[in-house]
Formats: sequence, structure tokens, C-alpha cells
Amino acid sequence: MTTTILIPDPQEEAKPGRRKRGTAVKTPLGYRLRLYAQNPVVTIGVLSLVLFGYLIIAPIVTLLVDGLIVHRQDTMITQQPEGSITSYYLWRVFASPQAMSIFWGPLVNTLIIALCSIVLALIVGVSVAWLMVRTNMWGRKWFATALIVPYMLPAWTFALSWVTMFKNRTTGGQAGWLENLGIVVPDWLSYGRVPIILIFAAHFSPFVIMLVGNALKRFDSTLEESARLLGASRREVTFSVVLPLLRPALISAVTLILAKVLGEFGVAYVLGLPVNMNVLATSLYRNIYSDQTGSAAVMVAVIVLIGAISLWVDMYFLREAKRFVTISGKSGSSNTVARLGKSRILATLGCTVLFLISVAIPLLVLALSTVMKLPGVFKAENFTLEFWTGRDLPTIGFPDGVLFNSEVWGAAWNSLWIVGLAAIMAGIMGLVVGYVVVRSQSKFVSGFLRQMVFFPYLVPGIAFAVAYLSLFAVQRGPIPALYGTAALLVLIYFTEQMPFASRAGISSMMQLGADPEEAAQMSGAGWWRRFFTIVLPIQKGALATGMVMAFISGVKSLSLVVILAVPGMDVLTTLSIRLLDVGYSQAGNAVVLLVAVIAFVGTYSVQKIMKTDLAQGMGG
Repeated sequence: MTTTILIPDPQEEAKPGRRKRGTAVKTPLGYRLRLYAQNPVVTIGVLSLVLFGYLIIAPIVTLLVDGLIVHRQDTMITQQPEGSITSYYLWRVFASPQAMSIFWGPLVNTLIIALCSIVLALIVGVSVAWLMVRTNMWGRKWFATALIVPYMLPAWTFALSWVTMFKNRTTGGQAGWLENLGIVVPDWLSYGRVPIILIFAAHFSPFVIMLVGNALKRFDSTLEESARLLGASRREVTFSVVLPLLRPALISAVTLILAKVLGEFGVAYVLGLPVNMNVLATSLYRNIYSDQTGSAAVMVAVIVLIGAISLWVDMYFLREAKRFVTISGKSGSSNTVARLGKSRILATLGCTVLFLISVAIPLLVLALSTVMKLPGVFKAENFTLEFWTGRDLPTIGFPDGVLFNSEVWGAAWNSLWIVGLAAIMAGIMGLVVGYVVVRSQSKFVSGFLRQMVFFPYLVPGIAFAVAYLSLFAVQRGPIPALYGTAALLVLIYFTEQMPFASRAGISSMMQLGADPEEAAQMSGAGWWRRFFTIVLPIQKGALATGMVMAFISGVKSLSLVVILAVPGMDVLTTLSIRLLDVGYSQAGNAVVLLVAVIAFVGTYSVQKIMKTDLAQGMGG
């Protein structure tokens, strides 16, 4: 078997007025196979496509099919045999009498919460970024790091802190601190949209601070000065010069927050379900646990569609933003610092208050809640360490304190080895994907692989978990049923981190020239030897960073595994939810604090080890 390729004929090309032609040359298949063996990048790319096609595309396709076929529990309702094509689930989600509570109500709640959270996060984030970059406010470098701590912690950490303080007796059980102190807390402040919006705004404002802060740092302030010299007012400069140049950062922040809000489960679960207020994520959760797989599949399709539209908007505006570029090669922003005068104290005080209400107070409240027998009773006899170190406690099924409880240590071990293994796999495969994308001779393989591994970014965590449940709940061919096993958790953690691991791998490989590999190849080294002795050692820093960041992201994730982890296979996040569900709030909050500590220490350690600084580009 042979393949025909065309090689340009120099004599024909040299003749004026003639079109370029070629001469046919036979290339034996065996020769091409030997070339692939010496440099098997295309082969590795194809194998990667098969792997991620099964781990990413197959679960989504399986889930979408589930929304179009009759399931066993619905055969009586639909009067159709199991497995037949049906539009029943579309009707149930969009047009049935239950559609308002299943979909439309949660959709409205989600959109309202997302819109308000985005607006508040933009107001806070842009204001703080401007103060840290463009003013002489005191403590800019310290605030640049301190005010993005909420990004390092699970969002539902702050929801638990809110409940501890503001809970009233509407939902039964123990009241919160304020009510025990004699302060009447209205229902709208204890649960529902308002606290969810405030928590999301506090949690996501660091994204805005980082994106806008770095954009302002690179911004050439001479453009502003030129506009002012030409007679433009401050308002005209802001809307005609500054905002067009900041638009990519603002759009990226908006789409990122929207994608996160769509999939965030923990905050709405803690603050919404007690008053029967659902968002798309919690409604999806309830459909799964009520065995409404078909309806859940339809809802996942809608969530993925919203995520895809938001990503398209982000990419569109990013292309449009290329029309607005800074002409000079050196930013003049460092030379333009607004002197605040007396308002310098107010600016510093405002950032201090923001740090207190978004970081210090919530963590302090959560910590104190784990050492109090009754919430809000500040008497010496009410404080105890028994929830941390006690033995034979009256909490049925959880007899020992957190530090001596075998269930906690089992969940901690599961978190470490399951998330750790997935992070190692993601880091290695991210580098492999980066190598294929940058070095592959096949544009189709490299381009398709790059887009495929980014697809999980479009699918919120809980929706992706539903897709995995749909694919792996039963045996399919040689692949056994994996529900309830650690293997399923490893796979979904690994796949969910691939968008970021692959982008890190692509970025690092683009900075590595091909010269070292070409020199080794001329010395007779095969591809595998070149990869393990040249590429990996050079990229070990990027590889380590990708692994650690994947681990940190996974260890604080709840939405991704809340419906996949079963008793006995809990990780720390799912164990904390189970404890809170049965009313063991002190123990549940203590486990959440452990997760927060692991996430914060891990993030901070990466910065120090890799000599990066979250304050770089934003202040000080």
C-alpha cells in the first residue's frame, strides 16, 4: 500500500507565467510507520482523543439520550415501553404543571442571583482594583493578597458561617447567634436570594480584582493624559478610553462568574433548600435523588447550553477587543497615581472593612461555632473542645471528636489519595496534551484535542456528575459499573481538571523551543527518551504547579462529587454535608474548616515554592 504526495518541481516553478506544479512521489506505508515510531506524536494524539472522547463526550451524549428515551419507572406514565423515544421529559421540564417548580422557578432564581452577584462583584472588584493600582492607598500590596483569600476557600464555607450567625427558628432546630442575642432576624436575611447573592459577590469579587487589577497595571496611562489634553472630560475618558481597553478583563470576569454560579451547589443547598428556594443546581440534585433521570438530563442540556453561550460571548468580545490595543510598548500607569489626600484614610478603612466581612469574620464565626455547645451563648461554661477532641459523644453515629474520629480520618485519606491521584494524572496528561497540540504535524488532531479537553469547562460540576452517573451506573461493554467506587471519583476529578491542566501544558510547551529535542534526535535519541530526559526535566516546575493547583481545586469541590460519593467512600466535602444534614453542625463546620485550611495552605505554598505573588500586577 502506498500514498501519493506532491513535491514542487523547482524547474517548473522557476519558469515565469507558469502555475506551480508537482511531481508524484511514492511514500511506502512502512516508511511512514517508521516515522511515526520515531516521533509518535500523532499516534499519542489519536489515543488521547479516544480517551477523552470516552471520558468527556460519551457521558454527555449518554445523558442527552437519557432525556429522550423512556425509563423503567416512567413506563406506566408514558404508556410506552422502556427505551422507546419520548418527548415526555421535555414536556415535564418545560410545560407540565410541575415545570414551574422543576425548571422555570429555579431558572429565574439562578439568573437573578447570577445577575446581582455579577453586578456587586464588578462594583466591589473594579473599585478595589483601581484603589490598589491607581491610588496611593496605604497597604496596597497587603490588600492585594488579603482580599483574594475568598478565592482560595470553598464558597459554602461562608454560607455555613452566615447560617451560624443569621439563622432564625423558621426552619426549626437551634437558632443562630443573633437570635440568641435577642436580635430578630427576618426570613429574607436568614435564607434565600439575598444571602446567596451577598456570599457569591464576596466569593467572586477576587476574580474581578485579579483580572481588572492586572489589566490596569498594563494599561498605558499616557492615553488618558492625551485625551485629557485634547479636552476630553473625565467621564469621556472613562467611557471612550479606559473601558474599551478593560472590556476583555470585564467580560472574562462576567462569564467566569456566570459559569461558576450555574454549577455552584453548596451555597444554594445551605441557604436555599431550608426555605424551598431552588436554583438550577439544587433542582437538578433533587431530580436525581427522586429518580427523575430523564428530567435531570434535560436540565443538564439547558445548563450546558447556557455555559456554551457564555463562553461564545467571551470569545467573541475577546476577538473584538483586539481592535483596542495599547500602542506604546511600556505602560505609564505606574507614573499616574491618584493622590487621595484625606480620602486615603477612608479608602484604606473601606478595604479593611471588606477584608473583615469577607474573610476574617466568617472564618472566626465558623471556628467559634465548633467550640460552642449552644450557638450565640458567650459564657465560659458554653465553650468546649469536645467536638474536636472528645470521646463517646452523644452524637449517634459520630461518637468521637473530629480529630479522633475514624470517619473523618477515612474521608481525609480518601480526599488525599483520590484527589491526589487525579491531580497527578491531570498534570501529566495536561503536559502530554500540550506537547501534542504544540508539536503535532496533524492540525486536525491538535485542534480537535485542544477543544475537546476544554469542554468540561462548559459543564458545571453537578451537571458533569449527573453525566458520569448516567454513563457509569451500569456496565457498558467491558467497562463495569463504577458507581460507589473510588475509580469513578478519580476519573471525574481527573477529567474535570483537564481544561486547566491542558491550558497550563500548552502554555509551557509553547515556551519550550524544539532545539533541545532536535539536538538529541541528531545524537540518536528516540522520542520516548527525548520526552523523559529532556521535556519532563525542563517542564517539571510547570508540571508540579499544575498538579498542586488541580489538587487544591479538587479537594474543596463539592458540586462535582455530592451525588457520586456514597457512605464509606466519602471525601471531606461530602462528609461535612452529611454531618450538617443530620444536625451535627459543630462537627460539620469543623470538617469544612479542615478543607479550608488545606485549600489555603496549599495555595499559599504554591505561591512561595514557585515564587509567584498574588499581589504582582495589582498593588504595592
